[in-house]
Amino acid sequence: MKAIFYSEYGPPDVLHFVDVEKPAPKDDEVLVRIHAASVNALDWRLLRGKPALARVMTGGLFKPRHNIPGADAAGCVEAVGRNVTEFQPGAEVFGAIGTGGFAEYACATEDRLVVKPAGISYEQAAAVPVAALTALQALRDAGRIQSGQNVLIDGASGGVGTFAVQIAKSFGAEVTAVCSTKAVATARSIGADHVIDYSQRDFTSSGELYDLIVAANAHHSLFDYKRALKPGGTYVMAGGGGGEILQAMFLGPLVSRIGNKKLGILMAKRNKKDLVFLKELLATKKITSVIDRRYVLRDAADAIRYIEQGHAKGKIVITVIPDRAAIAVP
Repeated sequence: MKAIFYSEYGPPDVLHFVDVEKPAPKDDEVLVRIHAASVNALDWRLLRGKPALARVMTGGLFKPRHNIPGADAAGCVEAVGRNVTEFQPGAEVFGAIGTGGFAEYACATEDRLVVKPAGISYEQAAAVPVAALTALQALRDAGRIQSGQNVLIDGASGGVGTFAVQIAKSFGAEVTAVCSTKAVATARSIGADHVIDYSQRDFTSSGELYDLIVAANAHHSLFDYKRALKPGGTYVMAGGGGGEILQAMFLGPLVSRIGNKKLGILMAKRNKKDLVFLKELLATKKITSVIDRRYVLRDAADAIRYIEQGHAKGKIVITVIPDRAAIAVP
């Protein structure tokens, strides 16, 4: 089968489009014929092996432990292991498979997959898992979102941000989206009640206060975010640069002890229950995947180069088998 393969850490140039052996499912695994995968910031961080903590977490201190990138995928079940009970060959599925999505076939345990809703394209489904799981857990679990709250999404135009805006609306919040000038129309199209163009206004010094702030791509200091919170408010960092990550990890718990504002970082976790929840939001049109660009499998390195620039407006999708009737997105 064809796959994107790398054997050393580095820039996208270390990725190669090659023939590799088609995987066989273990007893508890499902073999999926991949139709589409999506690119996440996680992919380029693991590719470069930075920060070093990423190498420790994946068990590949000196070289990658997993050689085919791609944590999100959607496709059709081709075969199942003897202990698999939920899926049968022919089922259309999507999920956070962990690794191996940038290929024609991949194996995943059945707890990482759910059935794709009818009427949703493989590309739209593949765009969901990691980004939407991160958004959901940041809002619901870390942020304790409540109906009627004023919620701000910083970095609302990226993969996590576009889902965060829509999920926050599904919980009944009044949502303010912070994004670039080019993404203002997109933010409005997915339901944001208010949109702030960060090139025109700094929300952290405007005097407006929020019950919950989720930074899908943090660009301000921890103390700037704190200043924009109402008393009793919560700030959750769900993505950003190294400095912002360190601040949220180490200063967040300390600053939270002073006063009544909570500040911290989210480490998203894959789980079946949340995937099912997101599947229902997809099926009922409460969320939709905003797709910025599509690349064929051979050009996956270009897709990672693009997302690494940090200017994606929505999700980046790797198309392995083109959808015959792709569904339009905002």
